[in-house]
Amino acid sequence: MSEALRASQHYGYETPSNIPYNYAAFKAKRDANIAGLNRGYETNWEREGITLVRGAARFIAAKTIAVELVNGSGVETFKAEHICIATGGKPIVPKIPGAQFGITSDEFFGLEELPKKIAIVGAGYIAVEMAGMLNALGGIEVHMFIRGDKILRKFDPMISETMTRTYEEAGIVIHRGYKNFARVEMFSGKKTAEEKVLNLRWDGDDGKGFIVNEVLWAVGRSPDTEDLDLGVAGVLTDEKGHVRVDGFQNTNVEGVYALGDVTAQLQLTPVAIAAGRQLSNRLFGPTKFSQSALSYNLVPSVVFAHPEVGTIGLTEPQALEKYGAGNLKIYHTKFAAMFYDFFPAEEKKHLPTEFKIICEGEEERIVGLHLIGLGVSEMLQGFAVAVKMGARKRDFDACVAIHPTSAEEIVTMK
Repeated sequence: MSEALRASQHYGYETPSNIPYNYAAFKAKRDANIAGLNRGYETNWEREGITLVRGAARFIAAKTIAVELVNGSGVETFKAEHICIATGGKPIVPKIPGAQFGITSDEFFGLEELPKKIAIVGAGYIAVEMAGMLNALGGIEVHMFIRGDKILRKFDPMISETMTRTYEEAGIVIHRGYKNFARVEMFSGKKTAEEKVLNLRWDGDDGKGFIVNEVLWAVGRSPDTEDLDLGVAGVLTDEKGHVRVDGFQNTNVEGVYALGDVTAQLQLTPVAIAAGRQLSNRLFGPTKFSQSALSYNLVPSVVFAHPEVGTIGLTEPQALEKYGAGNLKIYHTKFAAMFYDFFPAEEKKHLPTEFKIICEGEEERIVGLHLIGLGVSEMLQGFAVAVKMGARKRDFDACVAIHPTSAEEIVTMK
């Protein structure tokens, strides 16, 4: 919305530049909306005859769990032929003195006010989404501390390079070569946005440190398995605590399954939902679903950054390793979206739209599609269907372009 308000000035609207933002009002509406969604889920479960038990569960046998009820009424025991572990993941907090003075993406949603100056530690999608959102609001000094020289390093180089440059041009300060803070000192424990003052210290900082109002840890997530007593049931995990599963979501214990972020598979909400559907079909559906399993190949994903990022399939380095340079054809385009036509030239050049198609073999089968720009989150879903079905470059070429759109560039790349 902040970006739209600023853009409106280029379209003839006399929009003031200093429109105040009432974060408290927004937070109240957001919290009410989330509460409504939760009530909706609970209503649906009740209608379907599903019993919701609130508490902390742990295995006491291979097919038995004990739940310490949150209402304090004691422990309830459940036995079942089928048990599915879907406890998800949790943010990782560095094990340094004072780390608890910062927040994670979980606690961010509890903030009553936004900080005036924030340090975001991490370079992945959560860090990038948070940094982009806070910077777009305006009036917030955003600093990112990253280990390497680019953000979104696991994405295609086009994405990591363009997004790093774009974020810096937008005013986000990126501190490269982050080696871990040694400690976090709290100068002021008051929790208002301006009165909370933290000093981030590191070895060799000459006693100065880095002063902020908030630090957000976005250094990764770990599976939420520590308190489940999986060993009692004999369920195996990997070295990071992820539950080991096969392609059908089976653990090594018959009748015990796992899906979602608690496994080492793709950590996306729609992936967990889809895996759950396939598992329930296989366990409780007709025989035609006896081999139902989710394909983790070619899953589209989006980073709701500023601008948005959409991707499906292999990155260029992954494709080179798998197929070899001689078997690849890369298509790439970069342009300014028409929405920005009325923007000043200097401003427009900092608002990129950039697409890449990665093709393999003589048939030029599309094995990777990477998008940056306004609205690519909506564009990707339809193109992902085509890529999932094995589309070739000539299939895209044969599609008549919709003009004027940014998406037409995907089917007209040369």
